[in-house]
Amino acid sequence: MSSIFRPGRRRPVLAVAAIAAALAFTTTACDDGGKKNDAQSQSSQKPTKPDDLGIPKDLQKKKDLPDSLKDLDKWRGGAWKHWSKDQWVRKAGDFVNPYIKGHWKPHRMKKATDNEKQVPKNVQSTSTDTGTDPTPSPVKAKAVPMPYTKNAAPAGKVFMDTPKGAMVCSGTVIKDPRHPGKSNLVATAGHCVHAGKEGGWYRNIMFVPAYNNKGLSPAQTNTAPVQDVAPYGRWWAQWAQTTDYWIGKGAESGGSGSQHDFAVLNVKPEQQGSGKSLEETVGNAVKVNFHAPSINSFRSLRNYGYPAAPPFNGARMYSCLGKPGRLTIDPSAPAEYRMGCTMTGGSSGGGWFMKGKSGKPELVSVNSIGPHPATWLAGPHLGGTEKGVLNAISKKYANQG
Repeated sequence: MSSIFRPGRRRPVLAVAAIAAALAFTTTACDDGGKKNDAQSQSSQKPTKPDDLGIPKDLQKKKDLPDSLKDLDKWRGGAWKHWSKDQWVRKAGDFVNPYIKGHWKPHRMKKATDNEKQVPKNVQSTSTDTGTDPTPSPVKAKAVPMPYTKNAAPAGKVFMDTPKGAMVCSGTVIKDPRHPGKSNLVATAGHCVHAGKEGGWYRNIMFVPAYNNKGLSPAQTNTAPVQDVAPYGRWWAQWAQTTDYWIGKGAESGGSGSQHDFAVLNVKPEQQGSGKSLEETVGNAVKVNFHAPSINSFRSLRNYGYPAAPPFNGARMYSCLGKPGRLTIDPSAPAEYRMGCTMTGGSSGGGWFMKGKSGKPELVSVNSIGPHPATWLAGPHLGGTEKGVLNAISKKYANQG
């Protein structure tokens, strides 16, 4: 997610002005965990045909992408790490994420942690008077009872590689309007898949629903059987879609772009065989509500996530329940939801839920930004822009079973 890191990390603090005053928001999720190259060369596992690369023909000449079976072997062996900002695949239609067998092993998933986040105490004076409500009181995040499959929304963790290392976010299984009951879609934050205006698409993106469903300790997740850490398997992103607003304005700090900080993944299972979709495998998916009532009309909303910055460690799912208010950074965009919540980085992309007319939870936002120390979280109000993201990725895979 964003780039204000904990002391002792060898990375620069990136401060970006959000509006007239320097607003030091940062997005709430990812961090570089492992320094070693855990990708294993799969030279004996070559695809049977070039189409298996999953790379559009008009992208195959980009010099940082594999454009042959031989180059894909190099990619799988670690060449994906040798990228620069100048070589990032950036445009909305340029996403590419060729599968690397065995890349996200339990010990590597454990190493992918969060970014710190920071916002000035006088946030009220740096926001518009008409689009921001008083800062909410902190609400202590509570651990979700286990198993998550019975006590939480169909949530999980999103893993990705960035130029700064392995990072982690949260995500939610959502319904696909073109595949009723058989969705392969995951909602998360835009900054969990794309760096925004200063970069491009992240790589090796994977979703693990109900991550650590048994609540194992971090040490146990390192050696536990895969089925204990990933009870519903690991799902590789075939495609990612985010808003043009995030791509054009998103910043690693300062909160810029957060008012449309939303993305959707289309995923496929690492282990082929059952033919079941993600929704069928997990047994649930939630509807995305793009016409939710005004923010101040809610008595309460609930969000979920896997916070990883201290005092959390990324191994457990947490939740907050609170009354949302408004936060406006860009007056030209809809105000964000904001509520008290002590979840830290790693929770980015985790869903916000209201009770729909059917009585079932509906997704109305995702965790995007918050302060340090963690006292509240904010996320975009999902509307027409975000509906366009969901429709685009749904349409792209409309003809697949």
